[in-house]
Formats: sequence, C-alpha cells, structure tokens
Amino acid sequence: MVSNAFPLDLLSLSGQLRDWAAEEGFSDAAVARLDLSADREHLRDWLARQRHADMQWMAETASLRADPEALRPGTGSVICLRMDYGLDSAEAWPVLRDSRRAYVSRYALGRDYHKLMRKRLARLAERVGAAIAPHGYRVFADSAPVLEKALGRNAGLGWIGKHTLLLSREAGSGFFLGEIFTDLALPSTEAEATPHCGSCQACIDICPTQAIVAPYELDAGRCISYLTIEHRGSIPEPLRPAIGNRIFGCDDCQLVCPWNRYAQRATIPDFAPRHGLEGTELVDLFAWSEDEWEERTAGMALRRAGYSGWLRNIAVALGNAPGESGVIAALRARADHEDPVVREHVQWALGRHLATSE
Repeated sequence: MVSNAFPLDLLSLSGQLRDWAAEEGFSDAAVARLDLSADREHLRDWLARQRHADMQWMAETASLRADPEALRPGTGSVICLRMDYGLDSAEAWPVLRDSRRAYVSRYALGRDYHKLMRKRLARLAERVGAAIAPHGYRVFADSAPVLEKALGRNAGLGWIGKHTLLLSREAGSGFFLGEIFTDLALPSTEAEATPHCGSCQACIDICPTQAIVAPYELDAGRCISYLTIEHRGSIPEPLRPAIGNRIFGCDDCQLVCPWNRYAQRATIPDFAPRHGLEGTELVDLFAWSEDEWEERTAGMALRRAGYSGWLRNIAVALGNAPGESGVIAALRARADHEDPVVREHVQWALGRHLATSE
C-alpha cells in the first residue's frame, strides 16, 4: 500500500476528484471507507436463502465481493464514480402501457456502458496518480465481483433503497457505478449518506412479479431483469403474464420511486437510444433475423441476452399483447423454431391467444 502522505488535503482532494471526474463524463466521485462487514453478513444470508437463483457464480465469488483487498491485493482505497444514463419516467410509462410495443430497460437503449466507463476510469486513475503519487490500481464497471452499491454508499454517493439499488437525492437511481481500486491510502471523502426511503414502499408494491420479497431483499429468481437477461432456460410459466411487454430488463421499481423525479439526463451521447428501441413494435423486433440482430445490437448491452433469449422474451411479450392478426402471424412464423426454448415460448403465446379466440 502506498503511503497516504500526499500534497492535497481532504477538502482539496474531494473537489479535485469531482472536477477530474466531471471532465470524463462522471456525475460524482468520492472515496469509500472499506468496511463491508455488515454487507458481508447480508450477502451470506441472501445466498443462504437461495435468492441468487441459478447465478452460482455469485456464491463462488462471495468472499471476494466483501473484501476489496482480496479482490485486488494491496488495495488501500476505493474511488467510487457515478455516471448518469438518464431515466425519464414520463417517456417510459407510455411504452409500458402499450402492450404492442417493446419495453427495453432505459439503461440498455444506447451503447454498452462497460467498456466506455472502464476507459474513462483508467484515464481518471492515471490523473490521480500524476497528481498524488504513482500507484497501482484496477478499474471496475460491473465487471467483477464488487459490492459496488455498498461501496457507493460508504463513499456518500447515496443510500441503498428498499429495491436494493443505490439512491441519490440529486439523481435518483438512473446511473451506473464504477470504481477505482487503488493502493493509495486515501481518506474517505464523505460520511455515509442518510437513508431517505422512510415508510415508502412504492417499489415493493409495483414489482410485477413480487420479486422484492421484503425491504432490501430481492429474489432474483422472480426478477424480470434476471429472467430476461441472465436466465438462459425457460421462464417459469406462472411469471410470464406478469412480464408484460418487458423484453430486456425492468425499470418499474425505479420509475415509481419518488426520488427519480430528480434523475439526471445522460451527458454521454453514446447513451442515446439506438434504432428506435425506446418503443418499437414487438412484431417488428420479432421479425429480425439473427444477422439483423447482430448488426443492430453491436456495442449494446442487449447482446447479453443472446439472440435466442431475445426471441424468447419477445415471444412472451407477444403472448401478453392483444391477439391481433399481425401478432398471431408473427408467432406462427416462429412456431417451428429450431431452438426448443424459443419454440416452447412461442407455443405458449399462441396457446394464450387461440384459447381466448375460441
């Protein structure tokens, strides 16, 4: 670990970090205290309750998540960054309420944030080193087993809400988090943010699949974001009607949160929606060939679901759409799809519509 003898005092460091971060497109920056002992216990309890569904990698990396020094040996400080991607509830709700259109989680409408953020984090880390002292570091943007929300809370970027997301009084929850693990021993720049959820449980009440089983406890196996992105097999049939027209992720718990009236618009042009995906007709997306999908989702987080997952998700949404002739025709065109999971969900959707038409 590098000595904490550096020329900037605490107030200067805090201001400098924010200024440098802003030049890289970040909305806030702070240094976290590293004590994650309470979060370690919460994670253990969550895993013991099997809330991680089939994401076995979360259990396998649990010891690294709660120990920054174990994840990157020599870590003395973690610099936490916030980057707004924009969360406009006035624009999102009309799409969710139109079952003919596809809803894509607002964070995934533009360029995939992972590489973009890592490059900017690395440039910021080099600037910190040039101003303070040469240092060893590693940057993360949802790219390793990091308890990023807990670290962000420890840095004062916000508090963890009942929906388990980090909330900021200035920006709601419409932002990405990134971290610089450095061997510089920097003092934490802010006290932990005070929680401001109070008695509100709007996020719990609105969850379509009741995935928020208790305040601060999410059952991933019921979460639409997990089911439409991470999950690779069949979506449990009882949950399919509740998915509605959400084909990649879910924002309901964020859109209903009172604090997201303060959500900031994206300042990074690359986060702007691509290909009209902020509200395209389901039947149009279902008609994309694999080549079209590869071309149009290049550089986007949508790639995470894979083409078969894309078709599976849209099939479920079409099963929840009005049983119009165009919807029936689109489903019948995929009824004999080579992928058994896609085929199963298409048949389920057709079955819903044919049953109601008899």
